[in-house]
Amino acid sequence: MPDAPKFGARLTELFGCRYPIVQTGMGWVATPQLAAATSAAGGLGILAAATMSLDELRRAVKEVRERTDAPFGVNMRADQSDVVERVDLLIREGVRVASFAMAPKQDLIARLHDGGVLVMPSIGAKRHAEKVAAWGVDAVLVQGGEGGGHTGAVPTSLLLPQVVDTVDVPVVAAGGYFDGRGLVAALAYGASGIAMGTRFLLTQDSPVPESVKRFYLAKSVTDTVVTRQVDGVPHRVLRTDLVESLEAAAAPRRMSGAVRSAVQFKKMSGTPWRAIVREGLAMRKSQELSWSQVLMAANTPMLLRAAMVDGRDDLGVMASGQVVGLIDDLPTCAELIERIMSEATETLARLTQPGATNIE
Repeated sequence: MPDAPKFGARLTELFGCRYPIVQTGMGWVATPQLAAATSAAGGLGILAAATMSLDELRRAVKEVRERTDAPFGVNMRADQSDVVERVDLLIREGVRVASFAMAPKQDLIARLHDGGVLVMPSIGAKRHAEKVAAWGVDAVLVQGGEGGGHTGAVPTSLLLPQVVDTVDVPVVAAGGYFDGRGLVAALAYGASGIAMGTRFLLTQDSPVPESVKRFYLAKSVTDTVVTRQVDGVPHRVLRTDLVESLEAAAAPRRMSGAVRSAVQFKKMSGTPWRAIVREGLAMRKSQELSWSQVLMAANTPMLLRAAMVDGRDDLGVMASGQVVGLIDDLPTCAELIERIMSEATETLARLTQPGATNIE
């Protein structure tokens, strides 16, 4: 495979990985097994900690360390009640990167930096990138509307150049990437690397049940839908009978289901009710959600777990990018990263050949 300096040197030097490829911190999917496999293969694996208790996170970080000595990251929620304890754990364990779906405040960024941990929040709008860059983050992960999970309306091809032209920190492009051609395209836009969720979910190292992986592989680029009925905010998921029923369900039915899921999530994660209520209030204020939408947000962890852990593609919600329709195999993380870097090398060579053109 090509040497890292040829591709995304700014990012690889910052994170300490060989290749500018990031595996996103997908809840229930980005386990120690997947994060370690990605990092060992030269990318940056990110452990999903938002649904873990503090003790579970401690054990998960230890497991990644046992599997690889390569740098890795941990994805957290900045609004968790014990986020300071989690940050201190990352510092003690020498975790390379802390990633956030919701941007951390300046004091938390400073605490991480004081402990030698890099900070990379995910953003979906130019104004968000400007804000976190001013706060001193080390990199930003920019996800366009094609991406799975919580997403915006602006496609990557428009959002990425907007952000690259706005901030001075390394930009990681997400939303629609799965191969070496995409890596070259992202670098051409000015990104320092790419991040992939759905592509890493569909690998042999992913813990997702095989039946669910096969369910994903059968889908086309038109088999995802952006819905607000999962947790009140735009969420790109696979189109299923369950999602269709959520779209059609009356508000009282959705709310009662959300309450039941909130009780289960509290028991599983150890999150106190006061933190759940505080989070709901913050969501309602920051995202202008109704109370019914706030209650619906409690559904998300349990609905995702039903598919990604329990293998219930009939009862669970499956976050997915539109790129799912372009994926047709289940390589190991090492095979995937090697393929992407080889394709990127070939693509760049083709583009830089004297007289190379696709125009007749």
